[in-house]
Amino acid sequence: MQEYIDRFHDFLKYERNVSEHTLRSYMSDLQQFYDHLCPPDGDGNRPFIDVHQIDHITIREWLSELYQQNKKKSSIARKLASLRTFFKFLCREQVLEMNPAKLVSSPRQDQRLPTVISIDEVFHLIETPDTGTLLGKRDRAILELLYATGVRVAELAGINLDDIDFKHESILVRGKGRKERIVPFGSKAKEALGDYLGVRDELLTEAPETRRDPAALFLNYQGTRITTRSIGRMVDKRVKECALLHDVSPHSLRHSFATHLLSAGADLRAIQELLGHASLATTQVYTQVSMEKMMEVYDKAHPKAKMAE
Repeated sequence: MQEYIDRFHDFLKYERNVSEHTLRSYMSDLQQFYDHLCPPDGDGNRPFIDVHQIDHITIREWLSELYQQNKKKSSIARKLASLRTFFKFLCREQVLEMNPAKLVSSPRQDQRLPTVISIDEVFHLIETPDTGTLLGKRDRAILELLYATGVRVAELAGINLDDIDFKHESILVRGKGRKERIVPFGSKAKEALGDYLGVRDELLTEAPETRRDPAALFLNYQGTRITTRSIGRMVDKRVKECALLHDVSPHSLRHSFATHLLSAGADLRAIQELLGHASLATTQVYTQVSMEKMMEVYDKAHPKAKMAE
């Protein structure tokens, strides 16, 4: 089976041209399934399994094991989707006649509303970094751009210097499936970017020449492109510094961006384009968030909202 996984890897990388993040996710899910079917012994040897013997019952048994391990439904659904794509590939390659994963239903997802923070809290968070320091200027620019554009963290990390158009205050973003879109940003983000770019070369000059990444917009202290994990750690640090009580992540700024736009009257389809959502249904979750917030305001402010105690 490892041979087929390797072939699938090359198909995703060279024909589908998926991102490194997507590729790692597929390979991780398939490796876990392979480990379930054929656990290696102490020497790393595995028992042989004929891929033709894998049926929908085999897959359901694995999913059941994941349930027992208290894995999230979203994680289980993603692993099932990976198997469906893998077996679809094997059908295309005429290795299999039928996709066994198509007979397995995805777990019903719990409806979870995204974490959104108020406008005042967003401003408080963005203003936390000390802009008198090099990394403070960088962190301020990252926070400003996350909220100004609503981009995903991976998209932000992938931005290059040449992707920024200061004249038109817009940025070229490469989203999921390598789809590109143009997203505008405002004057505050432009100002923060300008301050950061004024000191960005210091990060390059301090790094070994072989490790420098002059194309990347945001750099770490080693002069290489900043990672999504580093951005997450930075946001965690800034959230603690400004004493926000919420479970705030970089993605929370994306959710807040969309919710605040919707609350201000922005068109839902325009928000869909800005976020890079393939389906409007994905964007519609923010209408629920906006309605929930509106009801909170109503309950607190309207004299007839609650019965007299």
